[in-house]
Amino acid sequence: MINRTVTAVLDAPKDVVFGYLSKIENLPHWATEFAQELKYEDGKAKVVNGLGEFYFSIDADAASGVIDMYAGPAEDQLALFPTRVIALGEDKSAYSFTMFKAPEIRVQEPVAGLAATK
Repeated sequence: MINRTVTAVLDAPKDVVFGYLSKIENLPHWATEFAQELKYEDGKAKVVNGLGEFYFSIDADAASGVIDMYAGPAEDQLALFPTRVIALGEDKSAYSFTMFKAPEIRVQEPVAGLAATK
């Protein structure tokens, strides 16, 4: 399995970063390659990018800073992309996320755009 972890250090407190990143509606603003568009189908969020449309959901816990993101071509085929916001003092934080790709997956990492976050 191929994996990649990316970490960004941000000049903002953990609670502010967590509050922003844990809201699915903000995804197209910071993961611009991955979520070129966010739409809803039957009440379920889907991201649209150059590779197609992917169901997307977030399970977040403010106390731990964990923001688990799930994306996939169908609701029963969601892959986990674990992320976390970590406090680095009062006014600085780090945001780390890890992407996994099984060797048998033919499509280039559907969330590769997350590595190109702004």
